[in-house]
Amino acid sequence: MFRSGFVAVNARLAAFRREEDGALVIFGLVLLTLMLLMLGFALDLIRYENTRVRLQNTLDRATLAAASLEQTRDPEAVVRDYMLKAGISEQLDSVQVTQALNERVVEAKGRADTNPFFMPMLGIERFDALGASEAQQAISKVEIVLVLDVSGSMAGQKLVSLKEAATEFVDTVLEGDTHHRVSIAIVPYNAQVNIGTDLRRAFDLTHVANVENVNCVEIPDAAFDAQAIPTDMPMPMMAYADIAYGTNRTNAYVSATDVNYALPYYGSAFCKNTPGNVVRLPSTDAATLKAQINGLVAGGNTSITLGMKWGATMIDPSLRSAYAEFVEEGKMPGELRGRPFDYDDDVQKVVVLMTDGEHVAHNRITDDYKTGVSNIYQAADGYYSVHFATGRPASAGANEYYVPHLGTWQATPWNNGLPQTWESIWTKLKMTYVAWQFYARPLGLGSSGRTAVYNDMVGRMVSIYAGPDSWTAVEAMDDSLQKTCDQVRANGILLYGITVEAPAHGNEVITNCATADRTFLSDRNTIRSTFQTIAANLSSLRLTQ
Repeated sequence: MFRSGFVAVNARLAAFRREEDGALVIFGLVLLTLMLLMLGFALDLIRYENTRVRLQNTLDRATLAAASLEQTRDPEAVVRDYMLKAGISEQLDSVQVTQALNERVVEAKGRADTNPFFMPMLGIERFDALGASEAQQAISKVEIVLVLDVSGSMAGQKLVSLKEAATEFVDTVLEGDTHHRVSIAIVPYNAQVNIGTDLRRAFDLTHVANVENVNCVEIPDAAFDAQAIPTDMPMPMMAYADIAYGTNRTNAYVSATDVNYALPYYGSAFCKNTPGNVVRLPSTDAATLKAQINGLVAGGNTSITLGMKWGATMIDPSLRSAYAEFVEEGKMPGELRGRPFDYDDDVQKVVVLMTDGEHVAHNRITDDYKTGVSNIYQAADGYYSVHFATGRPASAGANEYYVPHLGTWQATPWNNGLPQTWESIWTKLKMTYVAWQFYARPLGLGSSGRTAVYNDMVGRMVSIYAGPDSWTAVEAMDDSLQKTCDQVRANGILLYGITVEAPAHGNEVITNCATADRTFLSDRNTIRSTFQTIAANLSSLRLTQ
């Protein structure tokens, strides 16, 4: 009986082993478990990717907005504000901003914990979504010209403050410009602009006296019809002469070597022989530019319109061929080849116009008396004689040469003297001495006659720049300045205006000239901060990414 029971159990066990019903249920449970785990992992991955994409998109938008050089807010604050508004401010790890005048780079990094539900089953406790974004906006070309007032009223502390402010400005705008995308030119001005011998070659100039360090141009009215001074327009140069100081107007002879009444005083010359005030061609070298600024010398009247005209010309494409020659000659750095560039969105041109005053009319030698052979002769002993083919008084008879130191007429030049050029005369004698000793004394009859001849000769030799009289001249100078300013702004040039303790009219003229909201009324104590503000504002230029 026991045996039969054992057999029965074995039979049942054997049957159990052969039985296949329900086997797939177990396999199905295993597969289901694996599928659920895979689905969980997939959900974790989806949550991770959603979190990562949200973080990355927010970082991208934030850095693009912060890197825009139109952005006036602090770049880091812009990034943090974007993250806050997206509700993920806690996911921002770091913000790094690199900025130069013509470039801004914003880099932001973020990290988000996705809190996985299923991955811990595999031992993955954290599954962070990482995000990083870098945005850069830059302009490849920036052309700046500083138009600086160096008139006599700038002497003393105002000029010292200007030098400090302008040199700091140069350091600021050139800092970080390792690719030499930024160039700066300097145009000092007083009654005139001394353009130097190099720039002089780019223009069609007449009445060239070739006096060292004296290269001023009398710009005709027609040149103001366009922003830049035409390179092919004939223009006379200004004579280097003392036309401001008087002489001893008696019938007696005054020596041509008299310091007070004969020899020229060039401190009154409207085109001054001041090497430090010569126009500086565009440069990328801070040391060169700062040396130029520190060498500025104050003196003379104020002609804002001439300074502005040359400043506008310095960044006009019409000078490109001239600049190319300067590069080949080593007068400009090679990286500035191709400048001045065309007016387009990839170029930002800037003029900083500074003055401490308002327009003051100035006199000039007329064209007929600037260059060429005069009727004045000088002998080896230094004495002069003056030739008059016609118009002599009856007392001269047939004698055509007046000898001033003798007060007599003779048939030939004194002591075989040689004819002198007008440019030579103006280096030796003041204009009033020439008008009185060489014309009024020999040709005038009596005191009133001499005065009439003197006044006539002064009127022939001298004219007021830009108008028939001083009041008309100032109005004309204001008008020509405004015309240039309008042309500059129309070409997309950013025009900053700075006044330093200027009179009300000077402030008004500069305000009307400058780009809207780009005028700064300062004094000798605040000019430094004014230039700092402009340097900072230049980092907000409209540029193409």
